[in-house]
Amino acid sequence: MLAEYGDVRQVRGEGFRRWFTDEYFDLIVWFDRPPGNQANFTGFQLCYDRNGYERALTWTRGRGYSHERIDSGESSPGSPKSTPILVADGIFDGASVRERFRAAAGGIDRFIADLVLEKLAEYPG
Repeated sequence: MLAEYGDVRQVRGEGFRRWFTDEYFDLIVWFDRPPGNQANFTGFQLCYDRNGYERALTWTRGRGYSHERIDSGESSPGSPKSTPILVADGIFDGASVRERFRAAAGGIDRFIADLVLEKLAEYPG
């Protein structure tokens, strides 16, 4: 079940960020200002299959969707780990991710859960 991090770092110029996590998902959502001040939803990144073949679906107002694999930065034994990066990935199994997200989102803000579910359903492909 997704739970919200309480103290999320805010980056000037990137809007207001909220972060939710469980063993399978990381969900970061962005608003143009802190909630409660007529904030507008501006995007999200849903990272999934965190302990397997981790991927990320990102949607932002103005740029739309991207689907990428997370390269963990792991390299050969004995060498330092590199920074994780996003790299192009193929097909997004929207129906499967949407249903798993629906089950995991029961404890988070209904407004956020519904917006993410709507965007997952609209994903082209």
